[in-house]
Amino acid sequence: MKRAERAKALFSEGYNCAQAVVLAFAADAGLDEETAKNFSRPLGGGMGRLRQTCGAVAGAACASGVLFPELTKAEAYALVQEIARRFREKNGSIKCGELLTGAGLKTDTAPNPEARTPEYYKKRPCPNLIYDAAEILEEICIERGRLQAEK
Repeated sequence: MKRAERAKALFSEGYNCAQAVVLAFAADAGLDEETAKNFSRPLGGGMGRLRQTCGAVAGAACASGVLFPELTKAEAYALVQEIARRFREKNGSIKCGELLTGAGLKTDTAPNPEARTPEYYKKRPCPNLIYDAAEILEEICIERGRLQAEK
């Protein structure tokens, strides 16, 4: 299973968007699942449901930091900007609120997340956004020789 498919499946298991992306790369990054799950938890919903930077993009940024530990600060920032550029080209924005309103959804910022029901999953653009963010990170890792493509 590709990492992007794994990330999408993890969201369907109840993880938030950032956690899904980070967990899909945890083994590659040498992270145990508990650590990956915990440090990425606050980034869901556009960082704490503030609807700012998409959690999937934030998760890809965090995972990139662990996957490429040798990068200088400037190189790490450039990598995150590349992830964001590719994501924006594909989806029109990297902002959670804009991505949700573009799908016709409200951008509630209350700290309590919605219940994960079948209806919730049907209306959300998040599974596809998670897939895109993970796919972009995987492509960059393959391009840079960090990871092998999964079949």
